[in-house]
Amino acid sequence: MESGGRGSDGAMVTVSVSDNGPGIPNHLLDKIFQPFFTTKPTGQGTGLGLSLSYDIVKAHGGELKVETKQGEGSVFIIQLPVS
Repeated sequence: MESGGRGSDGAMVTVSVSDNGPGIPNHLLDKIFQPFFTTKPTGQGTGLGLSLSYDIVKAHGGELKVETKQGEGSVFIIQLPVS
């Protein structure tokens, strides 16, 4: 695999998942991929889902990003190199 996390020809596959929820507040954006971060009450979430997903995508040479707008929802974008 070439540097930059791209396939041998630079091709990437992109998967986007969106919702129509309230969006992610700006003050939380830099925390959502951290291990054990959750907005759920104590005992109702481990806060590992996004952190593990982020690590898995990175381990495969990809990127996991989020775009969000308050009151309009969020889009999670996964980009992985094509083998």
